[in-house]
Amino acid sequence: MNYVYELEMKARDYECDIQGIVNNANYQHYLEHTRHEFLLAIGAPSFAQFHEQGIDAVVARITLSFKTPLRGGDVFVCKLALKREGIKYIFYQDIYRKVDGKICLKGVVELVSLVNGRLVEPIMFDQIFAPYIQKDER
Repeated sequence: MNYVYELEMKARDYECDIQGIVNNANYQHYLEHTRHEFLLAIGAPSFAQFHEQGIDAVVARITLSFKTPLRGGDVFVCKLALKREGIKYIFYQDIYRKVDGKICLKGVVELVSLVNGRLVEPIMFDQIFAPYIQKDER
């Protein structure tokens, strides 16, 4: 995988369940935060700024494959690769525990674009994402 962006984060104790591992729902937060930070890092408008223009990128499907659990205090890196497929942008997002490099999660997030509530081709993102599009298969 040719990642185009990565973000380091730390799992917080309150994100853990009774077993002491990060609750599954928090991984979606990590992935979303990484996508938002990716936009800021490449100088694109934020999702909030797009929304103010009537443009919304919304999750159509998300697939999460849990591999190795994170625990409170673990530092991890969320890595991102990007691909365009039809009317969707697909974000391949993988989370690695920093201390040993173990894969914790493999995620695939499919986004579609709405303009004023109507499904459209994501041409408004094509120029922004062009330098970051994954050419090879995952």
